[in-house]
Amino acid sequence: MKKITLPLHWQIIIGIVLGLLFGFFFHNAVPYIKWLGDLFLRALSMVIIPLIFSSLVMGMSSMGRSLDLGRIAGKTLLFYVVTTALAATVGLFLVNVVKPGVGADLNLSETVTNLAVTEISFVDQLVRILPANLFEELSKGNFLPIVFFAIVFGFFITRTGEKTRQVLGNAFNSLFDVIMEMTLFIIRFTPYGVFAIVANVVAQQAGDTQALIRVLSGLGLYTGVIWGGCIIHGLFILPLIVFITTRLNGFKLLKKMSVPVLTAFSTSSSGAALPFALRDIQGNVGVSNKIASFVYPLGTTINMNGTALYEAVSAIFIAQAYGIDLTIVQQIIVVLASLLAAVGSAGIPMAGMVMMAVVLGAVGLPLEGIGLVIAVQQLCDMIRTSVNVYGNACASVVVAHSEGEKLNL
Repeated sequence: MKKITLPLHWQIIIGIVLGLLFGFFFHNAVPYIKWLGDLFLRALSMVIIPLIFSSLVMGMSSMGRSLDLGRIAGKTLLFYVVTTALAATVGLFLVNVVKPGVGADLNLSETVTNLAVTEISFVDQLVRILPANLFEELSKGNFLPIVFFAIVFGFFITRTGEKTRQVLGNAFNSLFDVIMEMTLFIIRFTPYGVFAIVANVVAQQAGDTQALIRVLSGLGLYTGVIWGGCIIHGLFILPLIVFITTRLNGFKLLKKMSVPVLTAFSTSSSGAALPFALRDIQGNVGVSNKIASFVYPLGTTINMNGTALYEAVSAIFIAQAYGIDLTIVQQIIVVLASLLAAVGSAGIPMAGMVMMAVVLGAVGLPLEGIGLVIAVQQLCDMIRTSVNVYGNACASVVVAHSEGEKLNL
């Protein structure tokens, strides 16, 4: 009898649907399965930092000549800056047209305290990208300092002698291979982890009718603007950029990257989707290891299209809810602050809410306004993280095509 095996993306979809049903109808039983989701996320967290570090060092050192490095890095950063700014602009346009915050019930707000980021200036955040103690940054899981050190370390490998380059290159290639084998083993359990994660999210409000009504009505329009903006950016703007720059099909790319995108959607973590993305962008799309191992891990840390859109919409929504009229200049500052805050967002769940404090502070909006959007934070997290991951795939394809690589699109 022939064994029927469903593709992983279908298994993930089934896990999401079953999680929704279980969380809604059996929310009292969710605490007994919550450990599955926690275990899955901890297992992914275990490999994310080593994966990013070894991948970036390997990608940088494999470029060889500094000319290659500068060219590829320049193209990558240009793509990230342009698409992130476009995403924030789309969000700004929609929130001004729909005006979801006008008439919003401020009684829905919650007190927000202990956001340490509000005490850190933007200049201090830039300084902290340079790690004073790499091992401390590794233990805390701070992505930007780790990425910075990995890039610098990989670059200086290319400046050493042939013997050193070969030894270190082989070492980090081997480390990357081992981490990927560990990751592929963890990936097998994704449907079970996703099931538990989704069930837990739904169960948190499924037993509270008033909470469900609040989510569906009071903040429904705001959530709709976030989703609408992410859909416009993800299904129109990004595929259009891919087509204009490469003449390749961005929708076919989305299909080939369905597993990492669905993983990002269900876990709200671009970091959790990284192992799947590295596997599929090379195996399914055909991007070389040299490009993929540099562009994708870097994008997981600094390319946050969906996050920038979310920050911009949320800031204007909060201003509208408090009856504060922002000038055109202030709204432009919101876009710029959203872009910079998105760069500072680690690829972990809820990071966008913390970084929103930076955006609100840039135009003098009350920090307590963050409490307005807490109720639907998870819903917004899911769609914007998916756009982040797809944006990284588009960047990889555009850069790889510009380097003359033949892709399976």
